[in-house]
Amino acid sequence: MKPVLAFGGTFDPVHVGHLAVARAVRDAFGAEVRMLPAADPPHRPAPGAGAEARAEMLALAIAGEPGLRLDRRELRRAGPSWTVDSLAELRAELGPQAPLAWVLGADAFRGLPTWHQWARLPELAHLVVVSRPDHDLDGLPEPLATVLSGRRANRPEALETRPAGLWYCLRIPPHPASASELRRRLAEGQPADDWLPAPVSAYIAAHGLYRTRSGGAGV
Repeated sequence: MKPVLAFGGTFDPVHVGHLAVARAVRDAFGAEVRMLPAADPPHRPAPGAGAEARAEMLALAIAGEPGLRLDRRELRRAGPSWTVDSLAELRAELGPQAPLAWVLGADAFRGLPTWHQWARLPELAHLVVVSRPDHDLDGLPEPLATVLSGRRANRPEALETRPAGLWYCLRIPPHPASASELRRRLAEGQPADDWLPAPVSAYIAAHGLYRTRSGGAGV
């Protein structure tokens, strides 16, 4: 059975780099990718755009994209957008035997021990770590190495054999798009269309997002 792939983040705003990751994961696993915008991300500063606006931009970005689906569950849930809560909800919906995987970047993967109830994540889902080809994922920090010892999968198909517990590294070419740099460009009125899907760029312009009333510093 193909795994359900969940890709969370602030998507502040969603850019072509996020889409490149989603497409690469979808194609590698031949499976649907559910994209979960965070309402109240507890591990980083408040987003520059509200949760509903970020979800609307994400919906625009993936409209017509086969295998990419918007999942608004974190917007409907009160309180911080803990990943463990989203995975617990998905596990309850899918049942105990369906393969489920959480998609995250290499830096976030190494920082997992700082996440809320992080050790529960491999009990609920597999982990798909998206990394550039030259990034070294050997020598994981403790206690991550202990929890994931002997659980690395060598091919995507391995995640189909069990509901959770494995981790797999998907190497993809690096993409220059950066959300923080994108917000800076937008705040200063600089061109940013090369990093934004056209419908998202139009939405930002129409709603005056990421700029102060004077057009100066970002929010």
